[in-house]
Amino acid sequence: MSMAPPPSRSILGISVAALPWQEAIELLRQRIAAQDFTLITWLNAHNANVAQTDAGFREALRSFLVLPDGIGVDIASKVLHGSSFPANLNGTDFTPAILQAETNPLRIALIGAKLDIVEKAAARFGQIASQHEFRVISDGFFTEADEPRILQSLKEFSPHILLVAMGVPRQEMFMAQKLTADHCTLALGVGALFDFMAGAVPRAPELVQKLRFEWLYRLAQEPGRLWRRYVVGNPLFLLRVARAKLRARH
Repeated sequence: MSMAPPPSRSILGISVAALPWQEAIELLRQRIAAQDFTLITWLNAHNANVAQTDAGFREALRSFLVLPDGIGVDIASKVLHGSSFPANLNGTDFTPAILQAETNPLRIALIGAKLDIVEKAAARFGQIASQHEFRVISDGFFTEADEPRILQSLKEFSPHILLVAMGVPRQEMFMAQKLTADHCTLALGVGALFDFMAGAVPRAPELVQKLRFEWLYRLAQEPGRLWRRYVVGNPLFLLRVARAKLRARH
């Protein structure tokens, strides 16, 4: 039996959990303890934009516990609901935090990124949360023909937590369409987390993170890949939020 959903706010039609940091940690720990199969992902400005134009992705998100990520959704929450989210539960910080907070030994599976990256990420996770067993199931460049083997490996390992890093919306579509309680208890769509953990992509300095300009730091690091996401995507997201606010007034 599934546990009750947490408090949430609608951001452009997507239900996003509104929880303080520690309550969010405890919610996930409770779901692990109860073996309550849960798909988890994050909403930021980019993902919200993708959901507006990709109906399949938007529909898939209905089956997820969606957590808030970044300053964009905080601005949206202020505009649409009068206050920002209780905490910025961005996956880059929150995922390691939940692994460190859970003192009971868990089985953690990883899927995604290039093989050397996911292996380095698994080793790094093992350093910061050594109470758990980490196992690389696959890189992120598998084909549909590889899926039965991957799903069978998950069934045999039966991880408490599965980390999936294949980018949006591919990771969420894989999770929604292929995973069941036979494969894991919690499945988290973690985007670029393996790159950060492996040291392949540097995190912004701590001050930049606190000022909530990490997106600008990432843009400076990878302008060719990320300019459309941030330079075009962020204003587009805010425009969509403004339109949603206007519609709500009428």
